Amino acid sequence: MKQYRVWHRTAYTYSAPVDDSVGQFHLTPRELAWQSVRDAAVTLSPDPGDLRRETDYFGNWSTYFHVTDPHEALSIESSSEVTVTAPAYDDAALAQPWELARPLRHPEVDHAWRAAEFALASPRVAQSDATAAYGALSLQPGRPIGEAATDLMRRIYTDFDYDSTATTVTSTVGDALEKRAGVCQDFAHVALACLRSHGVAARYVSGYLATQPPPGKERVFGADASHAWLGVWLPGTDEWLAIDPTNDQWANDRYITVAWGRDYGDVSPVKGIIFTEAKTSTLRVSVDVAPLAP
Repeated sequence: MKQYRVWHRTAYTYSAPVDDSVGQFHLTPRELAWQSVRDAAVTLSPDPGDLRRETDYFGNWSTYFHVTDPHEALSIESSSEVTVTAPAYDDAALAQPWELARPLRHPEVDHAWRAAEFALASPRVAQSDATAAYGALSLQPGRPIGEAATDLMRRIYTDFDYDSTATTVTSTVGDALEKRAGVCQDFAHVALACLRSHGVAARYVSGYLATQPPPGKERVFGADASHAWLGVWLPGTDEWLAIDPTNDQWANDRYITVAWGRDYGDVSPVKGIIFTEAKTSTLRVSVDVAPLAP
């Protein structure tokens, strides 16, 4: 079990006043069987005329805001204290053949109806012959779902280069697959497309990964980042095997879960619409995940 203080700041500046700003953010970690949250708070500057927090369709904490006062800068800060334990999985569930993790083909399997929508294509996770072919190398007939998902994770880690310049926010799964490069969101989307191309249910997960400074170096406040991984449905259960292709490992007690959905578009940290005549804007994001003493 580990404890963390999570701090996330998103700051926008604009070249001309913004008359109206409407948005939504997913910044508050979820309460889960392996994760508890306390002292969660979000502040905005300038003060919004409307600020509401509720759970969205996927059960994530989602906050809506509306800033009506003219402003040339907008900042959103969230903070929380989180206690995390490494998720535990049932060995029998991990050992089931991956073919049973296809809820649309096996609706008789327990909990299949809950997983069904995560087996479908989504706006940022398009399926193709290329994703089916790449996934097929891991999804050998009768292979246990835990083994198959782990093999796909390791192949992406080995075959792809982490390169923040290789893709943009508009890049597709096909772009990342062709370039064999991208960032954590791309790797999660590629894995999702490979699995869903074969009917396997899998969901996109966003959150944070607690990192450690290099030996002899001190922690630099605000130098962390958001992270993305995925959960693969374990048939017959309400469990999802959390795998991280970026780091070639199952999610453990260093992973802080904020939200999950079909893809990044469902759970982006901040999104919205502004009404302005500004021609340019800047965005700065700072994240800090600090370990706390037990």
